[in-house]
Amino acid sequence: MAVWDDLVGQARVQAQLAAAARDADALVTAVADRSGATLAPAASKMTHAWLFTGPPGSGRSTAARAFAAALQCTSPDRALGGAPGCGFCDGCHTTLVGTHADVEIVRTDQLSIGVKDTRELVRRAQLSPAGGRWQVIVLEDADRLTEGAGNVLLKAIEEPAPRTVWLLCAPSLEDVLPTIRSRCRHLTLSTPSVEAVADVLVRRDGIDPGTAATAARATQGHIGRARRLATDERARARRAVVLKLPLRVADIGGCLKAAQELVDAAGEDAKQVAEEVDAKETDDLKAALGAASGGRMPRGTAGAMKELADRQKRRSTRTQRDSLDLALTDLTGFYRDVLALQLGSRVALANEDVRDSLDRVARSSTPERTLRRIEAIIACRRALDRNVAPLLAVEAMTVALRAG
Repeated sequence: MAVWDDLVGQARVQAQLAAAARDADALVTAVADRSGATLAPAASKMTHAWLFTGPPGSGRSTAARAFAAALQCTSPDRALGGAPGCGFCDGCHTTLVGTHADVEIVRTDQLSIGVKDTRELVRRAQLSPAGGRWQVIVLEDADRLTEGAGNVLLKAIEEPAPRTVWLLCAPSLEDVLPTIRSRCRHLTLSTPSVEAVADVLVRRDGIDPGTAATAARATQGHIGRARRLATDERARARRAVVLKLPLRVADIGGCLKAAQELVDAAGEDAKQVAEEVDAKETDDLKAALGAASGGRMPRGTAGAMKELADRQKRRSTRTQRDSLDLALTDLTGFYRDVLALQLGSRVALANEDVRDSLDRVARSSTPERTLRRIEAIIACRRALDRNVAPLLAVEAMTVALRAG
């Protein structure tokens, strides 16, 4: 299985990355006995910094990881004309599973990536590969860099080490500082088709074709969400609750109750993540700081414990926001289907499994009111991005949904 097999519906991007990997392989081979070589000649399709953008679920991080694996490929078939990225050699395998010594995969469960963490990445970027062909840093959440962190990263991208490659992922160009994106080669990924997502769920994950098709259609080509919806009963139950919300906002009491339940569900998700991760992190840090089992912490360790608690709190906030955002995305899809029915569009419905609810809302409203409801959901998402209290933002949205 080649490293590109998980890259669904991105033939153009795959071709560009494969060509760059071939040029990178040729460059490493040509300079194997020389030190201090530049990264690539001007005519090469390879460069030291890449920016992958695309809507959620398009496979930005998947493309970046596949490219990183192709850059580290050590398959003997390359000498016979084979393309890098076999998927079976030690370089490919360890990169894809996240254990390659020269590939750093950076993702954050915090609200942002700060200067301190970025400086550590820049320090690593100056090192020569320990055993691989390249030093590769995959930054999956480049859009979460603070302004200060972005300025720190800019210096490393402006003056790259000879064998270091930066792979940045973000939803859009506007989410990255102009000074950084101007120094990266830009690749835009598109949302894969519903059919392509359903096919990969069946082929790779062994999911029943009917279930795969329903999940792919419901998530409109978002690969990660489709897989979760197809395999997680709790995710399906949560979506079913969200899709009932439009029928529950007939009065103010229903609006406020629906908003409270939506926020509580997001809080429960954050609590579950905390239960799974926080206790282990705290115990591990206490052990590292020399605390006896059940005993008091040594002097001078309060600062480290407080920093961990703050980080866990930020992670909980992000988890709650992400859960709410997922619910609001499903809600937007519901009203999109309502609008399609009202306008007589032949576009495939994402939520065919709740067709009765769609028909009911469509008959009792107008396209103008549906558009205003979609705008209310978008306004709620923006409010959450601006740190408005979640319950207040969602209550305002549900009241607006009632008014139409």
